[in-house]
Parts: sequence; C-alpha cells; structure tokens
Amino acid sequence: MKFPTRFALVLTVAASAPVASFAGPIEQACLRSDRPSANRAVCGCVQDAANLTLTKGDQQLAASFFKNPQRAQDIRQSDRSSHESFWQRYKEFGEAAESFCG
Repeated sequence: MKFPTRFALVLTVAASAPVASFAGPIEQACLRSDRPSANRAVCGCVQDAANLTLTKGDQQLAASFFKNPQRAQDIRQSDRSSHESFWQRYKEFGEAAESFCG
C-alpha cells in the first residue's frame, strides 16, 4: 500500500509548525521504551504520524504495545471487526511513521 500524499503534505506542514510542549501517548511510550533510537526527535515525529492517522483511543491502544508487544499480536490476529479496523489504521500509521521518521 502506497503512503497517501495528503499525509505527506500534512506532515510537511506539521513539521514546520511550532513545537507544542504536550507529548501524546505514543511519544510518551516511545520515550519510556528501552529502544536505542528513542529520542525526542524520533518519538515526536512518530507522535505526529499518530496524530494524523489514529484516533485518541487508537493511540492509547498502540502506546500499550511498547510495554506489551504480545498485545499487538493478539489484536492483529483477532477476528473482532473493531480490531480489524484498528489494525488497518495502525498499518497506515506505521507506513506514515516509517516514511517520515525512519
């Protein structure tokens, strides 16, 4: 799936906007993680991608994956339609984050 260009435009505009002091749930989880590449710039960029592709509830759920990766696997394999819908949005988020923050 190709990353939509509308997100590219919004991310470009968002990257040039003043930085807010509020850290969202994805950024907070990222900064608390033990990943060696986790820093304010990367985690903030990933949060920006989340803001464009995920609802607040989606972000809370996705943030929980940092502490419990098995939960992501369980949701990905779930037959619940709400989990399937979430997973589609989560994949779009991942593509956005990879494209602009990687």
